[in-house]
Amino acid sequence: MAVKKRTLILAMLVLLGVVTFLDRINISVAGSDIMRDLNISPDQWGWILSAFILSYGLMQIPMGAWGDKRGHRSVLTLIVLWWSAFTIFTGMAQGFIGLLLVRLMFGVGEAGSSPCSTGVISRWIPKNQVGKAQGFIWAATRMGGALTPFVVIPIVTHMGWRTAFFILGAVGVVWALVWLLFYRNHPSQMRGISREEMEEAPVMKAQVTEKLRIPWRQFFSSKQFWLILSMYFFYAFGSWFFFSWFPTFMELGRGFEKSQLTYAIAVPFVLSMVGNISGGYITDRLTAKYGLKVGRKAVGSAALVISAVCMFLAAFIPGKMQVFVFLSLCFGIIDLMLPSAWALCIDLGKKYAGALSGAMNTAGNLGGFVCATIFGYLVSASGNYNLPLYLIAAMLIISAILFFFIDPTQTIIKDEEPRA
Repeated sequence: MAVKKRTLILAMLVLLGVVTFLDRINISVAGSDIMRDLNISPDQWGWILSAFILSYGLMQIPMGAWGDKRGHRSVLTLIVLWWSAFTIFTGMAQGFIGLLLVRLMFGVGEAGSSPCSTGVISRWIPKNQVGKAQGFIWAATRMGGALTPFVVIPIVTHMGWRTAFFILGAVGVVWALVWLLFYRNHPSQMRGISREEMEEAPVMKAQVTEKLRIPWRQFFSSKQFWLILSMYFFYAFGSWFFFSWFPTFMELGRGFEKSQLTYAIAVPFVLSMVGNISGGYITDRLTAKYGLKVGRKAVGSAALVISAVCMFLAAFIPGKMQVFVFLSLCFGIIDLMLPSAWALCIDLGKKYAGALSGAMNTAGNLGGFVCATIFGYLVSASGNYNLPLYLIAAMLIISAILFFFIDPTQTIIKDEEPRA
């Protein structure tokens, strides 16, 4: 039996998720070496990490809208080539200002990855499978995070931190070229696709080929829209801790040796990967059995509350093994909610899912920017790496409350039919 084209497309998006986070987490894993080599202080390092988050967050909406309008074949090709180039340029940085500017430009490219992937899913994956599809893609990003220390630490140890950026940048270039040759914006344009698979596509050809105008006025006037953005803003305090300060926290805050960091970093990302896959299956199954309110809201709110408790315990209880256990559990549990959150963008945004997910991710990355910046200043001022974790736990509780008030059955755009 021939493999369906949408399966191959999902496999490409999964691979992109791995590449995205290899390129992103690379700088965090090599952080202590870069700080020493370039004489960068903790508060300056917070700004370097935040520079990426800021540009990444601010460009989510335009990149998501660009993909919806222009088509994800050309847009994903261009943005992956862009951020791969700036991954390579990161390895050429000579000081604080240069590194800051390069990471700003790197974030511009990576901003399009998640919203454009969501846009591809909304056009190719049947509606009853979008949660699982999002789960696999987000699990792949965590796999990239888990693989990063195994890839980066040996390269840094034997060839220096700069070489790691050169190698990973080249990998992104290869992915972009394969995507350009393989992907098509609509099933009718794909060679060798079966009639059955074409009929299973969730949007009609007219919806894909027409020039879409994003109804921002309806978005901005919707309570649902602001609830989603606020929920993701506070959630991102937790996720961006793991993407930015986590390796440095484990090494400088809890005394892990560089040789111990490989598994100390990888295991939480592996649990996060399991959480994403499980969360995708759980949200689709509960949605099919009990409806969207239970399928999306129950998973999201519960996961955020439990992860907040784990974050609090990681800060409160001393010791290396204890913090490793609680932070691993925190990252695995928090990402149970991620497929539900991104499936909400398809539930509520329909054919504008790319733009809506871009807006949501913009809010999330603004939260991540605040977290990464405040973390550095709190550590510089107090010398205590545990203090910021209490703040992150509180933000996760707020996110859980906001998630509970989102109604996934009410579409944001009035001319779109609600789902039961």
